[in-house]
Amino acid sequence: MDQTNIAGLIGRTLAQLGAAQAFGVVGSGNFHLTNALREHGVPFTAARHEGGAATMADAYSRMSGLVSILTTHQGCGLTNAATGIGEAAKSRTPMIVLTADAAGSAVRSNFRIDQDGLARSLGAVPERVHSARSAVADTVRAFRTAQNERRTVVLSVPLDVQAQPVPAGTPGRVPPVAPTGAGRPAPILVRGLADVLSTAKRPVFVAGRGARHAADELKALAAQSGALLATSAVANGLFAGEEFNLGISGGFSTPETAALIRDADALIGWGCTLNMWTMRHGTLISPDAVVVQVDLEDSALGANREIHLGVIGDCAATAADVLAELQATVPVPAAKYRTAETAARIAAGARWQDVPVEDLSTSERIDPRVLTLDLDALLPAERLVSVDSGNFMGYPSTHLSVPDEFGFCFTQAFQSVGLGLGTTIGAALARPDRLPVLGTGDGGFLMGISELETAVRLNLPLVVIVYNDAAYGAEVHHFGAAGDGAMNDGAAADLATVTFPDTDIAALARGYGADGITVRTRADLAAVTGWLDGPRTAPLVIDAKIASDGGAWWLAEAFKGH
Repeated sequence: MDQTNIAGLIGRTLAQLGAAQAFGVVGSGNFHLTNALREHGVPFTAARHEGGAATMADAYSRMSGLVSILTTHQGCGLTNAATGIGEAAKSRTPMIVLTADAAGSAVRSNFRIDQDGLARSLGAVPERVHSARSAVADTVRAFRTAQNERRTVVLSVPLDVQAQPVPAGTPGRVPPVAPTGAGRPAPILVRGLADVLSTAKRPVFVAGRGARHAADELKALAAQSGALLATSAVANGLFAGEEFNLGISGGFSTPETAALIRDADALIGWGCTLNMWTMRHGTLISPDAVVVQVDLEDSALGANREIHLGVIGDCAATAADVLAELQATVPVPAAKYRTAETAARIAAGARWQDVPVEDLSTSERIDPRVLTLDLDALLPAERLVSVDSGNFMGYPSTHLSVPDEFGFCFTQAFQSVGLGLGTTIGAALARPDRLPVLGTGDGGFLMGISELETAVRLNLPLVVIVYNDAAYGAEVHHFGAAGDGAMNDGAAADLATVTFPDTDIAALARGYGADGITVRTRADLAAVTGWLDGPRTAPLVIDAKIASDGGAWWLAEAFKGH
């Protein structure tokens, strides 16, 4: 091989290992690393802020299942990306943060921070390239951890190491990292779960992030055992089109879905920790229900609530083994919870689209539920919905339907406002076959607006729905007179810090080169049809001036946990 430096060797090694896409903001520290990735065939998207780049990489991996790369300058470049890295790490996203680091001798460098300590604090795995001779092994180890353990890895490459020549005898190619096999559960645990399903009369499955690859196996087992199907918010769409699909379990559940889950006598969480949001602080679990968790990690079992049986195993492999166990004893599927009455209840009330809405619209502001239902009917069914964080977030999550689990990207593990645009760009690049749709609040949109230029530059046919209430609505409703955060004497809190003058977001969007429209009434949505019928060569930003619904009750539920 040609003699080159370690920066080039690392870029080549990551490309050979299968790095799918890179994102970042390039500075002097990561200039050579980034160009090495590009030289060896890894596509690179330049973002306008490292925080946006981190979220793009996170979303790309979620929607593609492949390892993505975030590349940053040392020190401040890495800290700028910290929130996005924290979101990815908490979500177990297989992602490598390829970051420069100060040279070992540069003890007084302005850029010097404890990068390994920062990575640990965010929940990521710190790795580094220690020397020229260990560079390939260090890089392969980082990639293996990201791919096979589904971890976010921060791989630091000191500047002095980057510049070193490649040692003689370094192989020209590295073999691919072999994926680990599916973790099969112990036979005694398979029999235990089969016994639970055999005796249950009203079983319900709740599938989470760890079960997004197991839809077929879970549907087959549910049909055999008479179970209803539900998901956490992150896995929304996993069971789309199934007759006995309850939709999202938790704060986003319809009243009918919540009632059916609450009546279950066996609740099985598949790759789902049954946390306070998914279980509404435990109120969706009957006191008499048998609770089971299936997960690859022992630490996840019982992490949020008491369980009666914990099964360590891959969700798809476990579901297949339990199905075989049931079929060996009772080959005929059991009806159980899958009755005609249950099917009728699900058909009538498990989708928010079928729940009547009392329209709160005025001549100046549109009801956010009416807005979202109209957009659900207007936008193509093959869509990819991403959701920012805030008071508005339930509307796109509940009233915009998605075709499957790859039609919904929900970056809420860190619960940070402002990740929406980055999420949508990364998701759109992973799935260019679908119309990307972002639901965001005015606060989150303005926080991340620099990435609108990135979307325009990439000519993304992106629909941005800005639920504009000229406020940080969650705080307004939580601390207002009617909220739990009101002053002890009953007086309303001073909300001047979380309310703002109305912003012409459509005009700002046009300034970035996007198409921007203002929506106050249903009639204004005609402009959306015009954009859909056009070339779609620039993003469409919908500045929706929304009416207040008195505060999203799903956030009231969430605030109980804080």
